[in-house]
Amino acid sequence: MSDKNIQELVDRYITISFSVNKKAESLVKEQIGSDLTNDQHYMLRYINKAGTCTSSELAEVFEVKKSAITAIINRMWEKGLIKRTRDENDRRVVYLTLTEKGIDLFEQTEDRIHKLVESIITRFDEIEIKQFLDTYEKLNQVLMENCRGSKG
Repeated sequence: MSDKNIQELVDRYITISFSVNKKAESLVKEQIGSDLTNDQHYMLRYINKAGTCTSSELAEVFEVKKSAITAIINRMWEKGLIKRTRDENDRRVVYLTLTEKGIDLFEQTEDRIHKLVESIITRFDEIEIKQFLDTYEKLNQVLMENCRGSKG
């Protein structure tokens, strides 16, 4: 492949990636509503799936500083969405779980997001969806390998 072709593909990728990410983020935000930020929704989603976790675990999973997680968790706690429980053996460790209110809000927003995504993916045939997801997963794998390589 020539340098010119590579440059055109890079430009095309950057343009499409930016547009898709912005539009998708905006559509998801519409479904979440004003109760949560996108980051808070992703945190609720993770805690719901994990059942219980710590702030340190969230910082690692979401690849952000613990101070950023603390700010998000504080706002979610103030809204009554999460519960903090100290470890009986090590008081420095705080476990996070969803409250009933947190579970209810998560389930409502998740249902709306599922309907949104369903309305989009049903515009493609099954083979296109599978190929896209396979390619997207491969892209994710390549990006994860690049991130590990740049940290080490």
